[in-house]
Amino acid sequence: MSKKEHFARYILLIIGVFFVALGIALAKRSDLGISPVSSIANVFSIKFTFFTVGTWIIIWNCVMILAQIIILRKDFKPIQFLQFPISLLLGVFTDFCVAILSFIPTDNYITKLSFILLGVIVLAFGITLMIISDTVMNVGEAFVDVVSKKLGKPFGSIKVVFDISCVLFSIILSLIFFNFKIVGTREGTIITACFTGFVIKLFTRLLKEPTNQALKKIGNSK
Repeated sequence: MSKKEHFARYILLIIGVFFVALGIALAKRSDLGISPVSSIANVFSIKFTFFTVGTWIIIWNCVMILAQIIILRKDFKPIQFLQFPISLLLGVFTDFCVAILSFIPTDNYITKLSFILLGVIVLAFGITLMIISDTVMNVGEAFVDVVSKKLGKPFGSIKVVFDISCVLFSIILSLIFFNFKIVGTREGTIITACFTGFVIKLFTRLLKEPTNQALKKIGNSK
């Protein structure tokens, strides 16, 4: 792989991170709950407002990266340390997108639901770009990958358990923080969990080959 293609793939990664952040922000604006992996950070952001949701996402991602390091120890590859700056970008982009979307009214349920559905599409698009970039995995997926390999279990099975665990933990936190009320984790979280994977498969089928060809052309250009 040429240096130009390598550089282009990292640019694609950053673009993917931005769309992931936009998808999270759209779900956040709906007030119907966000993706399972970010649901814990969302509950913390509602309870402890001295940090933004983007900052809590950074903190939560760092926890998952540290967990990977503890599990893998010497087998943790140096390139995976790039998950730290990628997490920082995700948090910054999320706060930026939340600020931009804050001016759009979401007064009725249909509008809220529309934001969730659009958020699923945008989130899936961003994750697809990150996958196609073939550089550094998204932190949540990287953590699941580490656990699945350590336990010798299929990635998909561990992913389902991980998502369910995040949702359950966010609900437990909500009950503790808000006097036995569920806050920040609602039907939007379930919708995101159920449909994001399918949309990623669709985008991957449509975009992987032409995007890889475009990246190779960039790499071969003079």
